[in-house]
Amino acid sequence: MTYAIVEAGGKQLRVEPGRFYDIDRLALEVDDQVTLERVLFVDNDGEALVGQPVVEGATVTGSVVSHLRGRKIIVYKMQPKKKTRKKQGHRQELTRVMINAIEVNGKAIAGKTAAATPAEAEAVAAES
Repeated sequence: MTYAIVEAGGKQLRVEPGRFYDIDRLALEVDDQVTLERVLFVDNDGEALVGQPVVEGATVTGSVVSHLRGRKIIVYKMQPKKKTRKKQGHRQELTRVMINAIEVNGKAIAGKTAAATPAEAEAVAAES
């Protein structure tokens, strides 16, 4: 199983191709391509690449599925014996990103292009 640990929005995520993840809001439109270049770790079926702090030449590509808001978080502050109470809610703005491929040095090791046969990969490359 191939996965990568990336840094996005100040948080670290363990990502796999074919799955979607919610990260802090990106200034992109739906169906736009996103490239995450801060790859901290890559595991390719037991072969590990560890970055110091990032893996050189490694990128994770994905596409924006939608923009949404997270669950409401309630912040309640109270000072006892002072009759001071403050209740406030917060919903984080998020972007849902579908991970398409994990690439190391320009070669896709996992994802759509890596799963294709060499002939199919050439056909996909010729179309784009």
